[in-house]
Amino acid sequence: MMEKDVDIQQVRKHFSCHAQEYDRYAIVQQVVAKRLAGLLGGQQQSWQRALEVGCGTGFLSQELLRLQTPLSLVLSDIAHGMSQYVQQAQPQASVCDADASALPFAAGSFDLVASSSVYQWLNDLPLAFKQLSHVLKKDGLLALALFGEKTLYELRNSYQAVLPLGKTSHVQCFPALETVASAIGGGFEVLSLHSEFEVEWHADVPALLRGLKKIGAQNASQQRPQGLASRQVMHAMISHYLNLYGKKQGIPATYEAIYLLARRR
Repeated sequence: MMEKDVDIQQVRKHFSCHAQEYDRYAIVQQVVAKRLAGLLGGQQQSWQRALEVGCGTGFLSQELLRLQTPLSLVLSDIAHGMSQYVQQAQPQASVCDADASALPFAAGSFDLVASSSVYQWLNDLPLAFKQLSHVLKKDGLLALALFGEKTLYELRNSYQAVLPLGKTSHVQCFPALETVASAIGGGFEVLSLHSEFEVEWHADVPALLRGLKKIGAQNASQQRPQGLASRQVMHAMISHYLNLYGKKQGIPATYEAIYLLARRR
């Protein structure tokens, strides 16, 4: 079960600072967004007004426009740096700052809500799904992708293996598929809910850590260790990672992507 301890201010800060370089490093996030759009394309439905929650640099919204043009789009993100970036990149779209846990839109405003790589950062998933149900029209469609608990398990296991007993890992914990399923509630008819795995390869562990930092995907838990891990812990963690998971092509970083398609009742 995912602990409800994400510091949302840290999430906002981390992602806002990395808008300019996000697309260069967010390779898996782009794969997931593209996959989500592909699942959505199989619905064969015409939408009038769509909302993207956590738009980032606008990759998913571009995929939505490939599915259907014209499409009235509202793009929102909690990180102001991302909102500013996407407004410049897509001046035709309506863009606003918005927290996914408190969506500032009237009831029944959209017949499509889409989001990718966002909802793993939320503390209260049942509340978030109530928010989504509120802003969707009856029979409106929700297309959601988020990262699950097995994401970066190699890094998490390597930290835990070398930390003193009782010490907290520097790696963020994300929700299990079962947690997402139980959070959906009765406001939606689930059309599809499953997880898939993506493996990203890096030259070494420091390259993986740099990539995570460059997209703002740092530990935002309120229980996270303060400051950087000690040099001794880092050296031991890297050695453990290499010994257990290293291959000729480098080190793998596994992501569990949870995909949900649901219709508002």
